[in-house]
Amino acid sequence: MEKSSRPYALGPGEGRPIDLRDFEMTVKASAVETGGVVSVLEAEEPPGFGPPIHVHHDCAEAFYVLEGEYAMYLEDRELMCPAGSFIFIPQGARHGFRVGAVRSRKLNFYFPASMIGYFDELAATLLQQAASDEQLAGIAEAHAMEIVGPPSERYV
Repeated sequence: MEKSSRPYALGPGEGRPIDLRDFEMTVKASAVETGGVVSVLEAEEPPGFGPPIHVHHDCAEAFYVLEGEYAMYLEDRELMCPAGSFIFIPQGARHGFRVGAVRSRKLNFYFPASMIGYFDELAATLLQQAASDEQLAGIAEAHAMEIVGPPSERYV
């Protein structure tokens, strides 16, 4: 892990955008800024959006719900998580989510820093074409993520 070179701060709306067609993620912190400790992304997602159930083999993940509501799938449980909810998912745990009835916003944290490359690669693929389930699984696998659930009805 590299040591962070210096403290930094971002204001509201600042950060590097990642265009995922239906919505945008904003990189708030990456391995470069945090010395590999954590990556942080902000996402504002449309109703019904969510990935298939998956596992991260290289990191733990956490969510903090800023606005709206998410149905979180954690191993064999489903929890409704309104604004103000915090969710922690250990490395290797099966999980997924679905955005509730209104556009919702959350922060994603990955420990150690990871997954930004996944979203960059996904965005580049989506700019060129509609992605098949096989392509999505391949991008996930390249970033130590395994799809273990059925394909999502509204992912990309």
